[in-house]
Amino acid sequence: MHHLLQFGRRLNSDNVTNTAEKNETGVGLSMKKQVTIIGAGASGMTAAIFAARQGAQVTLLEHMDRVGKKILSTGNGKCNLSNRFMGETCYRSGVADFPMEVISRFTVEETLSFFEDLGIVVKDRNGYLYPHSGQASSVLDVLRAELDHRRIRTVTECRIDAVRYRETGDKRFKVSTSQGSFLSDCLILATGSKAAPATGSDGSGYQLAEQLGHHIIKPLPALVQLRCREKFYKQISGVRTDGCVSLRCGSKELARDQGEIQLTDYGISGIPVFQVSRYASRAIDRGEKVTAVLDFYPDATFEKTRRMMEGRKLSCSSKPMEDFFTGWFHKKLAALFIRLANLEPHKQAGLLTVEEIDRLTCVIKEFTTEITAANPFENAQICCGGADVREIAPESMESKLKKGLYLIGELLDVDGICGGYNLQWAWSTGAIAGTHAGL
Repeated sequence: MHHLLQFGRRLNSDNVTNTAEKNETGVGLSMKKQVTIIGAGASGMTAAIFAARQGAQVTLLEHMDRVGKKILSTGNGKCNLSNRFMGETCYRSGVADFPMEVISRFTVEETLSFFEDLGIVVKDRNGYLYPHSGQASSVLDVLRAELDHRRIRTVTECRIDAVRYRETGDKRFKVSTSQGSFLSDCLILATGSKAAPATGSDGSGYQLAEQLGHHIIKPLPALVQLRCREKFYKQISGVRTDGCVSLRCGSKELARDQGEIQLTDYGISGIPVFQVSRYASRAIDRGEKVTAVLDFYPDATFEKTRRMMEGRKLSCSSKPMEDFFTGWFHKKLAALFIRLANLEPHKQAGLLTVEEIDRLTCVIKEFTTEITAANPFENAQICCGGADVREIAPESMESKLKKGLYLIGELLDVDGICGGYNLQWAWSTGAIAGTHAGL
């Protein structure tokens, strides 16, 4: 497999230009493999490039007015291309080892070589990989330039009406669209999920996959903010603080993460919330009650935090409770702690009882809030769920049900954590599918 990918990367521009010129005159056109790709996002464009590098004639269909729109919003507009650290804990799927089995066939290093060959200088920020330009647009620009260089036909504003498949013979696939019909030997579905529909991910690919015989695990929002039942969030909206989030159903912990928590007028946000959100989406969809336990001082144990409180009682003995946390916690958060511990703001800190210190410590270390919902697809970065990966061959991304059909990217039941993992999934699945489809 690695030999094939290296071979695809080594194709020189002279060979590609000569082949393209022959096709334009009709010479050898019938000998060239035809590949149609639906969806011109990160995975679709990558698949198109790698299929063309194998000598295939590629048509890329996109229902938006331009390609790669979602790339522009990744990494807060800086495009977190990938991450040096890769492991099973970075991905969630119905088949736990499927994502890393795929990525081992087109690795982070191969991804870096691919983009460096296209002209991207990569910057490493503690393992998080970005274009040195700091602009997601530069990643899209080099991909578009390579599409042009490889003479890949790109059809935008192209609505898919139907896909037909036949078991035998050439040109197995017929894609009927608002801009005509397209025949091909292979079809790659790179339609994305339902997350961030403004960028083009409308979920239409799930229906296409189902029509072609694939099973879809219900897509739900992931890497998204969580809404909470309590009314006090408007009072602490805008506060950012380090903390740990433990997501629970009853006594069972579903997931845990630590980092900067953002408090909003409706609930909780921030990267650690995003990381656990897919578990909240799934549990709530099952009708289960979900709570989040927030630790607002994860640097110390419960007992050490309690001892700090006792020491503060002595050092701040003459101060009112409304000044007790000054220099430790945000003023809005401190006021909420005092209220939830049933303390008067004007009470002198030196008069705190053992029971009151215990209550304050519990509020800080075991702040419990009920999760009512995840924010909708419009706010989500990705989805959990999608096409069942048990029906996909990880070595090629080809369907086990339909020969010549490939499913890639966010369409599949694979979701990565924050940090460049979902883009790596797009590059890896696109490169593997494109290479095999183009052979």
